[in-house]
Amino acid sequence: MAKKRVEELKEQAEEIKLKFKGMGAGKFILLLILTVGTVCSFVFYDYIFGAKSPFINADTGNEFFNVLLSLVPKLVQSIQTVTVILLITSLIIFIIRHTAHKSRRGFTVSRLICNLIKWVVAVLLVIAVLAVWGIDTTALITGAGVITLVVGLGMQSLIADVVAGLFIVFENEFNIGDIITVDSYRGEVIEMGIRTTKLKALGNIKIFNNSDIRAVLNQSADLSVAKSLIDIDYGESLSRVEGIIKEELPKIQIEGAKSEICYDGVNTLGDSGVELQFTVKCLEDDIYSVQRALNKALYNMFNAHNIEVPFNQLVVHVNN
Repeated sequence: MAKKRVEELKEQAEEIKLKFKGMGAGKFILLLILTVGTVCSFVFYDYIFGAKSPFINADTGNEFFNVLLSLVPKLVQSIQTVTVILLITSLIIFIIRHTAHKSRRGFTVSRLICNLIKWVVAVLLVIAVLAVWGIDTTALITGAGVITLVVGLGMQSLIADVVAGLFIVFENEFNIGDIITVDSYRGEVIEMGIRTTKLKALGNIKIFNNSDIRAVLNQSADLSVAKSLIDIDYGESLSRVEGIIKEELPKIQIEGAKSEICYDGVNTLGDSGVELQFTVKCLEDDIYSVQRALNKALYNMFNAHNIEVPFNQLVVHVNN
């Protein structure tokens, strides 16, 4: 039991590491090419940007080619700007991811911060590149502020999603990897963005807008309780049954159980039998498997000691 659980934890750790490995191969190669190009541009800085640069004072006899060559310095400067910003951003994201992944909360907060950084960097890249090409970014930023205000009034739901997402994370309502129930939908949190949260259950993915998430039941905040209800016949002696339970119950071992099995006593007096309740603590991930194993073990225990478990019967009277 313990060995299997250790293997499961190792698999989960490996999955988290894969999520945090950073950039894919394509992005890495692109950034590597940009870095090499930027280094070369600094090495040949005088040749590209100097007073005697063939690009600045191009004279090929063809106006079209002259214009193309004159654009080379700005193109190189744009590449330099993009590369420097991306390198700094990648370093920051790398540091955040590798210093905050030791817990589910750290993993969740780091994912959210990284998403926010990517959005901010995307805006900064556009502004920086436009500035290199001589566009008045001050007027652009001022205009963007007005546009943002106007658009924001019409995008109140989006703003509500973003704000709700921030509150969910910083109030630690739930984290990536937790099992939660929202609107009767139970699933594992696999992703938390600035606008949506994704739950996975039975191979399906349910996407919630953050502002629509209310009355959350976090089932991973503490150990869950697997419950088994089993009936005994009214003809059975309750004291005899409880004596057997007291003697045999400690011998039962359930895979995935995190506590001893507890006999809670008589739950209800049913139509055909006395219902007894048994509980055991376990991880929410294992609650169904533990519950099935508990039902099986209790039935076998009752059957081994000839304790009658009632079942519904249909009695038919035939008039001759």
